[in-house]
Amino acid sequence: MARSPKAGRKPKATPKTTSQRLDSIVKSARRIMRKDKGLNGDLDRLPMLTWIMFLKFVDDMERIHEDEAVLAGNRFHPAIVPPYRWRDWASDDGGITGPDLLHFISDEKCRRPDGTEGPGLFTYLRSLRGLNGGRDRRDVIATVFRGFQNRMGNGYLLRDVVDLVDGIHFDSSEEIHTLSRLYEGLLREMRDAAGDSGEFYTPRPVVRFMVGMLDPKLGETVLDPACGTGGFLAEAFSHLAAQADTVAKRKQLQTNSIVGGEAKTLPYLLSQMNLLLHGLETPNIAFGNALDVKITQIGERDRVEVILANPPFSGEEEAGIQSNFPHDGRTTETALLFLQLIMRRLKRRGKGRAAVVVPHGTLFGDGVAANIKADLIEHYNLHTVVRLPEGTFSPYTDIPTNLIFFDTSGPTGDIWFYEQPMPDGRKKYSKTQPIQYEDLRACLDWWNDRKPGPQAWKVSGPALVQRDASGRVTAVDLDIKNPTVKNTDDPRTPEKIIEGVIEKELAVLALLNEIRALVAGGATS
Repeated sequence: MARSPKAGRKPKATPKTTSQRLDSIVKSARRIMRKDKGLNGDLDRLPMLTWIMFLKFVDDMERIHEDEAVLAGNRFHPAIVPPYRWRDWASDDGGITGPDLLHFISDEKCRRPDGTEGPGLFTYLRSLRGLNGGRDRRDVIATVFRGFQNRMGNGYLLRDVVDLVDGIHFDSSEEIHTLSRLYEGLLREMRDAAGDSGEFYTPRPVVRFMVGMLDPKLGETVLDPACGTGGFLAEAFSHLAAQADTVAKRKQLQTNSIVGGEAKTLPYLLSQMNLLLHGLETPNIAFGNALDVKITQIGERDRVEVILANPPFSGEEEAGIQSNFPHDGRTTETALLFLQLIMRRLKRRGKGRAAVVVPHGTLFGDGVAANIKADLIEHYNLHTVVRLPEGTFSPYTDIPTNLIFFDTSGPTGDIWFYEQPMPDGRKKYSKTQPIQYEDLRACLDWWNDRKPGPQAWKVSGPALVQRDASGRVTAVDLDIKNPTVKNTDDPRTPEKIIEGVIEKELAVLALLNEIRALVAGGATS
C-alpha cells in the first residue's frame, strides 16, 4: 500500500524519522485535547483521537480501492460519499472550523461544508448500510458511530487535531506499521487509566504466548467472542499474515480468518482501529453480547477451528441471558457462561482448539462451575493449565489467573499443569514491572517436550470428577497445588499455636500499660 510518488517530494523518511514524526503528531494531538474542557482524561481523549484517525484511514483506503477499480475497468462504489468524505471537510487547512465544525459533526441536520442542508456527519455515518444486504465496510462504519458522541466542546481545538491527523498517511504500509505500535502504547495507557474498567486489555506477552501455543493456520477461522480492544485477534492476524505469501492467500486472510464479538461501544471502536492498523481492512466484529444465543442452537456452521479469549469475569448476566444455557449451567458469573459458549463454538472431532484466561475461582468452584468442568473433562481434551503469577493482570486486578488449553479430541486423559515462576528477585508483577514475553521462555521450551519438574506436573483428569450415588457431579477441583513445593503449613500443634498467640497478646497488653502510665504521668506533671 505504498503512496504514489509525487514531484518535489522529499526523500523517503527512514523508519526512525517516520516514528518520530508520527509520535510527534499523536503527542501534539493529545496536548491539544487536554485544553478542551469537554474531555476528562485519557478515557475521553483516546476515543476522540481514534474516531478521527478512523475516518482518515477509511478515506485513504477508499482512494486506493478507487484507483484499483479504475485500473481494472470496474465501477467503484464508495463507502462514504461527498460531502462526508475526509477529503471533503477535513483535508483543507482553512476548512470548516469552530461552532460550524461542531454542528456539522454532531447535529442531526446542519449546513454542510458544500453549502447544502442535510444530515450531520455522525447522523449520516450511522445510516450507512451494506450494498445488496451484504456486510461490508459501510456496516462497520455505521456500527462504530452508532453509540458514539463527540465529546470535544471547542471546535477550534477539534480543527487543530483534525489538521494534525491529516498528516498521517494510512496508505503507507510503513506508517501503518509504525502507528500500530504507537496505538498499542495508547491502549496500555488507557488500561492504566481505566482502573476497574480495564477488563478489555490482556498483557501482550500473554496474548502472544496463547496465540503461539495454538498456532493458527491460514484457512482456519480464529474467534474471540469478547474481543475488547482486539488484542488476541490482532496478534492472530499477524501470525496468519506471515503465512500469506500469495495473492490468493492474502485474500483468504482478509475475508475468512478473523472473527470477533464485543458488547461495549468504546472497546468496539478501539478494536476496529487496532485491527485496521494491523492490516485487516474490514474487521468482522459483531457488536453485541455473544452470550445472547441459545447454545443448544449452535450448529456446525457456527463453529470455528480456533478460539482465543479472556472473557470478562466478576461480571453478572441477567436472567434472559442465563436462559440460553442448560439448567445445570445457568449462573450469573459471566466467565462461566463464556466458557460454555466457547466449548460449543469449537469444531468437533478434534478440529477445534481453544486457549482461555480464567479466574482462579473457576478451578476450585463447585455447583455450576463443577458441572461445566465435568463437561469439559468428559467431552473435551483439557490438556494444559498454565498458572500465572500474582500481578500478571495488574493494575486491573490482582486476582490469580490461569490459562486453560483444550481441544475437541476428548475426552480428557492426563492434565498437565505448569506453574509460571516469578523472575529471580521479584515477588509479583506490577504496572511498572509487567510480565515480559521472555519470562515465558521456559514454558515455551517445555511445551513440546513435556516432563515433570519443579514447575510442571500432571494429574488424571477423569479422577478429578466426583459424583454422588445418583450420578450428580459434586466436585471437580482443578486447583491442584504444585507437588514439588514444600508444605508451608504451620508445623506446630494447635496447643503451641494458641500459646504463641497468648504470648503475643500479653506482650501487647504490657506495652499498652506502659504507654498508659506514661500518659498518666504527663497529665499530672
